[in-house]
Amino acid sequence: MYAIIQAAGKQFRAEKGMTLQVPLMTAEPGSTVTFDEVLLTSDGATIKAGTPFVAGAKVTAEVIGLAKGEKIYVFKFKRRKNYRRKTGHRQKYTEVRITDVKVG
Repeated sequence: MYAIIQAAGKQFRAEKGMTLQVPLMTAEPGSTVTFDEVLLTSDGATIKAGTPFVAGAKVTAEVIGLAKGEKIYVFKFKRRKNYRRKTGHRQKYTEVRITDVKVG
């Protein structure tokens, strides 16, 4: 049984017991979050696709904590102008563990 959910404009495949890194949310570690924007559900035999969301379907998850992605370096350069800029970026994520998937 799985579901395709939408969280902060991005789509994720969610199964029970799975750990996901979703974009940063304002939730405390140990709290529960519910994703109501379910785009597709499957119980192994049938698949339900929503228009745009599946009615009555929801995914609940437990917040594990915050995480940071890999560091990305951005380097700007213009030749013969003595212009060089090096910056870095680390994306922040919220790590959640899927506890329940309701297909609706």
